[in-house]
Amino acid sequence: MASIERDPAALFAVPEVLISRRADNTMLLSSPQPLAPYRRCIGEDLEHWADAAPQRVFLAERAAGGAWREVRYGEARDAVRRIAASLLRMRLPPGRPVAVLSENSVEHALLMLACLHAGIPYAAVSPAYSLMSQDHAKLRALVSRLQPGVLYAASAARYAAALAAIDGLHDALLVASDAPGLPAGALPFSGLLAAEDGQAVQSAFDAVGPDTVAKILFTSGSISDPKGVINTQRMLCASQQAKAQLWPFLAQTPPVIVDWLPWNHTFGGNHNFNLVLRHGGTLYIDGGKPAPGLFDASVANLRDIAPTLYFNVPRGFDMLVGALRADSGLRRNFFSRLQVMFYAGSALPQNLWEDLTELALQETGQAVPMVTAWGSTETSPLATDCHYQAPRSGVIGLPAPGVELKLLPAGDKLEIRVRGPNVTPGYLGQPDLTAKAFDEEGYYRIGDAVRFADAARPEAGLVFDGRVAEDFKLSSGTWVNVGAVRIKGIELLAPVAQDIVVTGHDGDEVGFLVFANVPACRTLAGLPADAPAAEALAHASVREHVRQGLLAMKALGGGSSTYASLALLMAEPPSVDAGEITDKGYINQSAVLARRASLVAQLAGKGADVISGSAGPAGR
Repeated sequence: MASIERDPAALFAVPEVLISRRADNTMLLSSPQPLAPYRRCIGEDLEHWADAAPQRVFLAERAAGGAWREVRYGEARDAVRRIAASLLRMRLPPGRPVAVLSENSVEHALLMLACLHAGIPYAAVSPAYSLMSQDHAKLRALVSRLQPGVLYAASAARYAAALAAIDGLHDALLVASDAPGLPAGALPFSGLLAAEDGQAVQSAFDAVGPDTVAKILFTSGSISDPKGVINTQRMLCASQQAKAQLWPFLAQTPPVIVDWLPWNHTFGGNHNFNLVLRHGGTLYIDGGKPAPGLFDASVANLRDIAPTLYFNVPRGFDMLVGALRADSGLRRNFFSRLQVMFYAGSALPQNLWEDLTELALQETGQAVPMVTAWGSTETSPLATDCHYQAPRSGVIGLPAPGVELKLLPAGDKLEIRVRGPNVTPGYLGQPDLTAKAFDEEGYYRIGDAVRFADAARPEAGLVFDGRVAEDFKLSSGTWVNVGAVRIKGIELLAPVAQDIVVTGHDGDEVGFLVFANVPACRTLAGLPADAPAAEALAHASVREHVRQGLLAMKALGGGSSTYASLALLMAEPPSVDAGEITDKGYINQSAVLARRASLVAQLAGKGADVISGSAGPAGR
């Protein structure tokens, strides 16, 4: 086997940045590398690879028997053209999208690409709103706002409750995968493949331009109610062109990825899916996800398929580290041709960074570059890219080609805003929110803060410094950097803390509401795997572990705003209906604080279940 290139200097573009400063201390950052001409539309990538490599596998997923079902580039183009012909025959009114309720699948991908090919807006709705929600309130609200012309649910039976919940809110044609018992009036997915009209499809494809609406993607709701973000073809294509310039190795090594990240979010649906398509790669659709009982499927897939790139959120890397340590065969296959590991969705705790580096060195004798990027649904998503090996977690890199960043002083932080061809023109049906989202110079107000990794070397990149709206003051008037405190807490309270919500607004000290990793707590307590969660969380060894983590955090120094003195372990997982968690596992701090106000009060009052970082082993 040829040696695997893992040297960041050979993989990535040279990190550079241009900076100008205004009299009011505002800074403007951009890349000295201009954005090269980009595709007219995403469909051009499919057309290119269907001609250049028709037999190369593009998409694969597990079939019912466990074997991989593969779709090659030539087959994908044929199916996409057929589906596009069917959609065009429906003569959907302008602005009436094709809405998808379902998870990632080959059928979902082909339907999405057919929409992009024919210039029909595609809208993906989080499957959690259909399958995990008890009241379907968000699903009802989003379908009412979208008014889709076609609605796709992979299984009419599995989505029956969700479909019933939105009955009467739309007049869309229901399309579902072929199965007995389709509802009356529904079209089986195979019916979309029956049509052929090459001339109509080619005419529609030729009419697609940079300003054509490609997608409506809803924000994850990590800080507010989901908003329908308009994604144009220009945004998607400019973003991938920037990535291609920063990761030139992709032109020599078509990516192979095993990926679960949902396509209703910009990370999985724009960054990862389009990256594979742009470079003629192969996407193995991972039916697992980083959640108890579901991650085993991801592990089985990674035993089977050796990725060249691996993308995940911090929770996924947390679970992966344990699996890699326990399984030498998995570890060998996972690292066998891996060139880059990429985390996003939220900051990666440093302990996971170090664990992954150690495992890579153990298996290959080389460190595998660990990188990230930064952006949002509104930036499609690439705004900055860390196309070099940073010394530690948290560095989000430098502006991508074509992107302009504005950094404005905001207290002791720098608020960051974004402008460029990758940025949305606005929100679907919400002109008031669109107007508020942009400043007077057209920069998108993303609401994040950054700082320089090294003030003397700006090319070392920016560090994510939390969300401006999440930070708060203690009664002393000292600001608490919620993002930094949360990450440090997860690191020092590992493995007990699966995630953390930071409390203490206008109080005397910082506290943690801890979403506990219940299986890890059972192991720490020496309890059986089926022991009640409450028993595990109340166990003296678990509480003492948390107490020691709080003490270690305080020992790092930095003042009362940099560490938590109190913690409360929660067995109840975050609620989808209450907006406490997104599909990617990002915790909505404000939603948790509002819904669990009684626990916040219990923390502040140092109730019986509160663990104190200054008390004896029992906690109080």
